[in-house]
Amino acid sequence: MASAVHELTLEEADAHPAPESIVVRFAGDSGDGMQLTGGQFTLSTALAGNDLATFPDFPAEIRAPQGTLFGVSAFQINFGSTAIETAGDAPDVLVAMNPAALKTNVGSLKPGGLIIADEGEFSARNLAKAQYTASPLTDGSLAPWQVIAFNISQLTLDAVKPFGLGNKEALRCKNMWTLGLALWMFDRDREPLIAWLRDKFAKSPVLVDANIAALNAGHAYGETAELGPSVRQHSVAAAPAEPGLYRTVTGAEALAMGLVAGTQLAGLKMFFGGYPITPASAILHYLSRLKEFGVTTFQAEDEIAAIASAIGASYAGHLGVTSSSGPGIALKGEAMGLAIMTELPLVVVNSQRGGPSTGLPTKTEQSDLYQAVYGRNGDAPMPVIAARSPADAFECAIEAVRLATQFMTPVMLLTDGYIANAAEPWKVPDTAALKPFPVKFTTEVPDGGFKPYARDAKLARPWVKPGTPGLLHRIGGIEKQVDTGHIDYAPANHQAMTDIRQAKVAGIADHIPEQTVELGETRGKLAVVGWGSTFGPIHQAVRRARANGLDVHHIHLRHIWPMPRNLGALLKGYESILVPEMNTGQLKTVLRDQFLVDAKPLNKVSGQPFRIAEIEAAIESELA
Repeated sequence: MASAVHELTLEEADAHPAPESIVVRFAGDSGDGMQLTGGQFTLSTALAGNDLATFPDFPAEIRAPQGTLFGVSAFQINFGSTAIETAGDAPDVLVAMNPAALKTNVGSLKPGGLIIADEGEFSARNLAKAQYTASPLTDGSLAPWQVIAFNISQLTLDAVKPFGLGNKEALRCKNMWTLGLALWMFDRDREPLIAWLRDKFAKSPVLVDANIAALNAGHAYGETAELGPSVRQHSVAAAPAEPGLYRTVTGAEALAMGLVAGTQLAGLKMFFGGYPITPASAILHYLSRLKEFGVTTFQAEDEIAAIASAIGASYAGHLGVTSSSGPGIALKGEAMGLAIMTELPLVVVNSQRGGPSTGLPTKTEQSDLYQAVYGRNGDAPMPVIAARSPADAFECAIEAVRLATQFMTPVMLLTDGYIANAAEPWKVPDTAALKPFPVKFTTEVPDGGFKPYARDAKLARPWVKPGTPGLLHRIGGIEKQVDTGHIDYAPANHQAMTDIRQAKVAGIADHIPEQTVELGETRGKLAVVGWGSTFGPIHQAVRRARANGLDVHHIHLRHIWPMPRNLGALLKGYESILVPEMNTGQLKTVLRDQFLVDAKPLNKVSGQPFRIAEIEAAIESELA
């Protein structure tokens, strides 16, 4: 066949200008390796210098029946030559490895977008599993899109035949064949992927050779087959970036590194007590590899034991950290109250997911804000901060450690399933530029004797390591007497201690930055206020609306509780307020309660992130 690649004429170049960004979604059965394919395509994209954002979309079932709608796993990447802040609204390209993957994802594809399908998997049996009565590749139902269908399964088997693999093992190389085609389509270098394969399968040279052969075969197919005008090479220029060292990080990785950095800045060792739960488990996995930084990890038998062990570590003079998702945070609730009563530093990471109960364990949501701010028995105030993106999780983790140690309090750090699993480029910070906040343990008996609930200017009590001579003391969950820490049920004492705990957390507002406007001015018609992972779609929607002349502005909160001291006055500078959230309106309620402003909700609880277009439409409707 003649090569599909040729030198562009000036007319062709004008007809097909280089795109600023492209959205690609790989979708297949959960055993097809779509997450691995997407991850390695992300690596090649980062090495090409593009800005990027990813969205891994896992099936909720641990192992749904192969080929069914419930077992589809997808990975979406948005990459380009400009700033990329979301994983993209609608894919330009959908790679569908079977009928179920096509059916569950084709509705998201951009009109006129490209479908690349493995027709070898469109058997009568697989069509029935996906609830198709006829093949969509031939019945005309895919007319709104461009479709390229070829037998990827057979092409993979042909490519790896020389290596003597069984049929099942050979078909496991199908994702590498697909990745090879994608690398050709977007003009990516294969060498880093080949080096990765050699390392991954170092103990099995046959698998190394087979996977490399599949990768090269997919690349060669794109290069030599006449696939038509819809499949051609796209070269996306590198995105402008400040000089420095960059790497891609997921939210879980960045958060784990931020916790380590925070404890180093505080001069402490870290104890992490956790229990496996989706999507929080990745933090435990990552921290377990960082023992050389004074990190001890402990996988407990349950959620309560995990947080209790972390509280014990904090009592002993380490920083206790625990992590979970909404259901596990509920189980930790009583122990969080114990940490508040004993006034010990503790970082609680909540990687939110769809709920209630088991809910949507692999899907994203922001429905734990009430739980974070209010969700404990008694008056139990606790600082809450929220990361906006995978890279931002690093700074937020440091801030959580700072607040916990400086104010002797547990702190909840909110992320979600999207942030935890998504990846983006991260400029590795100069650690020498990070400002230390060293902890000072009380080691000497003060004049007048030691009082474990004496207060400093921030209302924080002293931190004493057990066994320090002359500083014997006890703490626990029963109400403590002001200053002395003795058990005291007196009504006036409980009132005083409740007021002190509340004042201490409220006073943190004087030690955090004032709220800024991310995009726009401090006064105007409409402010779009967000928190957490809604940052990207809100920012892009507001940017587009402002480019169209609309009077709209973007405010994004990191500190959820206490809120920045200037936030109330800032919000009252706008005629109306719109709050997009992946819940039924939780931040909206808090803003109304705290500042008596008419915040209006824009809610989404589908398990999927907001699309830019959804927020853009809400802005236009509000300002109509």
